[in-house]
Amino acid sequence: MFWRKKSKTTNVNFDTIFTGTEKPLKFNSVEFRDGQQSLLATRMITEDMLPILDKMDKIGFDSMEMWGGATFDVCVRFLKEDPWDRIRAFKSVVKKTPLKMVLRGQNLVGYKAYPDDIVELFIKKAAEAGIDVFLIFDALQDLRNCETAFNAVKKAGKKIEGSLQYNISPFHTTEVFVQSAIEQQKMGASLLHVEDMAGLMTPKAAYELISALKSSVSIPIHLHCHCTGGMAEMAYWEAIRAGVDGLDVCISAISMGPAQPPIESFVTALKGTSRDPKIDVGQFAPINDYFLEMRKKYKDFETQLIGVDIGCLQHQIPGGMLSNLESQLKNMNLYHRLPEVLQEVSAVREDMGYPPLATPSSQMCGAQATTNVLTGERYKMVSKEIKDYCRGMYGKPPGDISPELMKKALGNEKPISCRPAELLEPMYEKVKAEIDGLARSDEDILTYALFPNNTPEFLKYKYSTKTSTESL
Repeated sequence: MFWRKKSKTTNVNFDTIFTGTEKPLKFNSVEFRDGQQSLLATRMITEDMLPILDKMDKIGFDSMEMWGGATFDVCVRFLKEDPWDRIRAFKSVVKKTPLKMVLRGQNLVGYKAYPDDIVELFIKKAAEAGIDVFLIFDALQDLRNCETAFNAVKKAGKKIEGSLQYNISPFHTTEVFVQSAIEQQKMGASLLHVEDMAGLMTPKAAYELISALKSSVSIPIHLHCHCTGGMAEMAYWEAIRAGVDGLDVCISAISMGPAQPPIESFVTALKGTSRDPKIDVGQFAPINDYFLEMRKKYKDFETQLIGVDIGCLQHQIPGGMLSNLESQLKNMNLYHRLPEVLQEVSAVREDMGYPPLATPSSQMCGAQATTNVLTGERYKMVSKEIKDYCRGMYGKPPGDISPELMKKALGNEKPISCRPAELLEPMYEKVKAEIDGLARSDEDILTYALFPNNTPEFLKYKYSTKTSTESL
């Protein structure tokens, strides 16, 4: 009988793999905004969010992202509930965790640039309603479009989270991202959000970018990845090794696919290390049970893009946009043409000068790609939004717009070179007069300013419902 010689036990200090910091890792909850936006087309109603909030509040999240993005639009257009009331409802239950919103710079929660007076009032009212952290980004990373928003958040006494829109192009390098981070810290950001909205980030890229940022700015760095490309968890681990301060996560029952990685994996993996967040993993069981029931309720809106879509490395479409794009094609009975549309997105994005596919550039690019495919001819029809994009009304693209697209969009017209909002007249008094008789607050007026086509009908419904309820 042969006996294998017993090997000598080697004590390895696991913490030596962490090169950046020994602080406990922080987590940001995104279930109620980007999680459900990526998986359920943003259709969860506030009433279905409230019962689980008390348990969520006790977990120990650094923040809870629950407003902004597509939530505002969907509330008004589809759910017939007041998005402003959602903040107050959350605030009545969530006592420990700061509430966060995603704000598209000068575009707020809409799809075009709004005048400075609207931006300033919107942020003032959002802060009053209960938003504690404003995650501000510009789709083109043109920081001129963030100046007014940054200043308004400072005036409101709330926290600014700057943002980098991660994507892959000839114009997006580590050096470019670092320089933007430095500028945003100078502008007043107290932490920085790195957003890999399409699930493109490789583990190597995560380590290199987070390392470069940690050595260049003094504010905390948080990373946000989607699982679309199958690399998010690996990218998160490498970011942890590089010293990232926080991660955007979902409860496992509403994670993965086009959404974000599950928090439970990292709580477990870091247990007993210097980065241990000291979160009890046992508390997640009832929360997961709740979200599993919610997924059953909203199954008609659930994305079919579960699993890994390595094609995202080409089309670079964010998770939330993927679920909405497929929903739109389903409604037109054209879901089978999704692969063609995704392929065309890559070509249109190149023609647009490689914008990061964050809102609203993602919607513009996706809509134009869909039009190109369905008409069978590239740029036979050019949307108003694409024309404004070519004019420079959304800011300066990272690269040059193709001559073909410029010609189809503008003819001989020349694009602007100033900050786009400088060309916009103050708007508040105008929209206030237009919605007079229906609007009863500044919040109503702002909703109308952002979505004038849908708000009159919504306000009629809102106040007729309130009146009938009050009379009971």
